[in-house]
Amino acid sequence: MTLTTENPVPMVVAQGVTKSFGTNHVLKGVNLEVQRGQVLCLIGPSGSGKSTFLRCINRLETSDAGILTVDGSPVGYKEKGGKFYELHPKVIAAKRREIGMVFQRFNLFPHKTALENVIEAPVLLKKIPKAQAIAQAKELLTRVGLAERFDYYPSQLSGGQQQRVAVARALAMEPELMLFDEPTSALDPELVGEVLEVMQDLARSGMTMIVVTHEMAFAREVADTLVFMDGGVVVETGNPREMLSNPQHERTKEFLSKVL
Repeated sequence: MTLTTENPVPMVVAQGVTKSFGTNHVLKGVNLEVQRGQVLCLIGPSGSGKSTFLRCINRLETSDAGILTVDGSPVGYKEKGGKFYELHPKVIAAKRREIGMVFQRFNLFPHKTALENVIEAPVLLKKIPKAQAIAQAKELLTRVGLAERFDYYPSQLSGGQQQRVAVARALAMEPELMLFDEPTSALDPELVGEVLEVMQDLARSGMTMIVVTHEMAFAREVADTLVFMDGGVVVETGNPREMLSNPQHERTKEFLSKVL
């Protein structure tokens, strides 16, 4: 499936987004844009705010200040007469379904098969007929290379296979935006490639993606834009290949010297 990018409105816009947990200021004014069909990779040290920013995008966390829009609409709010009003939690939950998210841990239901994990949300939340959801789930599991694993339980699958089920589960809700929070960090090194391959296929199909990652080779080859975050702010943004080979900011140089 190739997605259209004709709509000129950016998929994600962040302007001065802040977030604190008590006295810990995690985001200190994040500014960035993600265009439709674009793959943006977020890199940076642990604690720089990357994961928190992702969670603000789909409203798993509430930003304290700034403007954050997805598909042209404010996240968690509606605008009326120049003022912003918080949406009802049910409305927020419904909008969250339009954004797929894949976490570090797979979070699969251990008592359900791969197929059952994938059909759960479409049947319960979107009220899709079960037969239709099963057909779609089989297509998605086949797409991520698990055509022979429909009836396997998570305990019978490798970490890479479980993460691919998690990707298929997110895609089953037909999102326009996919968020990946270090999806390979919990995997054994030999299993990383199979998950990245699925993500590369998604990128080729035109899916808009924001990926928090430590996989610099993936960022170099797949990302349209690379963003380095540190201390809760965007330090440097640029073309991935240029930025990885010739970073302009001293903090970026210091970070990359330790990971490349």
